[in-house]
Amino acid sequence: MLLEMSIRNLAVIESVHLHFRKGFHVLTGETGAGKSIIIDALTLVAGGRSSAELVRYGSEKASIEALFQIEAGHPVWSSLEELGIEADPEEHLIIRREITSQGKSTSRINGQLVNLSGLKSVGEWLVNIHGQHEHQSLFHVDEHIRWLDLFGETEIGPVKREYEQAFQAYTRIRKSVKELEETSKQSLQMLDLYRFQVEEITSAQLKSGEDESLLEEKRKLANAEKLFQHSADAYDLVYGSSKGLDSIGKAVQKLQDILPLDPDKLQPIWEQAQNAFYQLEDAAYQIRDYRDDIEFNPARLDFIEQRLDTIASLRRKYGETVADILNYVTQIQQELDLIENKDEKLQELQKQEQAALSRVRLLARQLSDCRQQVAERLAGEIVAELRDLHMEKTQFKVQISFHDDAWGSDGADQVEFLISANPGEPLRALSKIASGGEISRVMLALKSIFARVDRIPVLVFDEVDTGVSGRAAQAIAEKMSRLSRGCQVFSITHLPQVACMADAHYRIHKTTDGERTYTQVDDLNADGRIHELARMLGGVEVTGTTLQHAQEMLDLANDKKSRM
Repeated sequence: MLLEMSIRNLAVIESVHLHFRKGFHVLTGETGAGKSIIIDALTLVAGGRSSAELVRYGSEKASIEALFQIEAGHPVWSSLEELGIEADPEEHLIIRREITSQGKSTSRINGQLVNLSGLKSVGEWLVNIHGQHEHQSLFHVDEHIRWLDLFGETEIGPVKREYEQAFQAYTRIRKSVKELEETSKQSLQMLDLYRFQVEEITSAQLKSGEDESLLEEKRKLANAEKLFQHSADAYDLVYGSSKGLDSIGKAVQKLQDILPLDPDKLQPIWEQAQNAFYQLEDAAYQIRDYRDDIEFNPARLDFIEQRLDTIASLRRKYGETVADILNYVTQIQQELDLIENKDEKLQELQKQEQAALSRVRLLARQLSDCRQQVAERLAGEIVAELRDLHMEKTQFKVQISFHDDAWGSDGADQVEFLISANPGEPLRALSKIASGGEISRVMLALKSIFARVDRIPVLVFDEVDTGVSGRAAQAIAEKMSRLSRGCQVFSITHLPQVACMADAHYRIHKTTDGERTYTQVDDLNADGRIHELARMLGGVEVTGTTLQHAQEMLDLANDKKSRM
């Protein structure tokens, strides 16, 4: 649930800090007082788009901060984990949104920065805002299948996921068939070229990294004489010269002869000289071995140069390195194999396509049958909800049309909600309903049902009771009150019948200091509620009669809520 919300410098609100509780909340006030700004703030918290125009004139930025308490196991925690946000279900969830006067927006969840799409993915699990304009979503037939599947997730979900996997497999195979069919003519024209290229590359018998090793070998062979002469000279200077290793050996012997005379100082010098003698002797042997291994092979050098020329020619045509050339020949060998065996492969793919299509058809029919069963239950629950909203004679049907030649990611069904609001009238599309009050009640009925399955803790109605009055208004109020038993419900309303059923009542009003206008929000106590209801009943002037009527409405509402 939403525990607190702070708003600073948003539109005409300078600073407001609100505390909320469980149950049904209403926001009332004169037209233009700023009631919609509270909804705007919640919309921003839930990831709605921002604008520099929302920032209070003369301020550098607007900020909204909301504090939520969400139970463990709620889907929002998985959404936070996917975003890499540290969150503990035992603690509160804090969302902060800032909008600068230049229009830049920043969002934080528990202090961690998130982008707008990340905020929206979290917000859609926390707040569901329904305004008058959302009535239009009922008229979008494409949305009806989503509503049905959401309602029947337990039964429909597993079948739909199995169908989706089959449909994706069919789509992949169908794509491969089309590609093979469309490219066959062009591929046949490339057949001779591919064969020549494969023969040219494979006949060279290339090995990965071969060019680097050949260059290294060429460098040694081309400089063999220099390598031999210099290594031979080095060996002679170390081992064959009287000034070389022999002189160092004599020096070691001289030091050893006088070692007993001054061992403390001479011992480390003698050891160092002796070690140098052994190391130099070992180096001389290695030089000798290196000299003896040097190869003089003009024929090998010619072969290497020819081989490198061959590789260079292939590199100019097929790739910068031998590895690139080998990768290229692998690709064209596959292309060649595909072209030469096109008919066989096409037949095999077509068999796979037919098998995949048969499975798609089977699962699409199973999915449709499952939806038919759920549709009857959904229609029954909607009719029951509408009966509570004083639409007793209303008929409602979830019509499912199966199209065996029109498969999509959702199956082969077209789902449409049909309604007859008056006895004797045929079932028609929702878009044919003329009354805004009827549409409001249909939407409230749907929201009441889906609130039980979507697990969204905060449900907001922005003047959805517009266009209704009397018994219908009372029915809407009672429905929202019942709905609030499972989630927090917020409603902006002008109807006293709705306001009196609230568990918490907030009055939004404007004040001015002569220069600036300020919107304030009052959390009304019992007396404050009576006066606000009296204002809603009587208009500008509050009389003793309207106050008495307001008190009676509250008493009746409290009695009714106690019996729900």
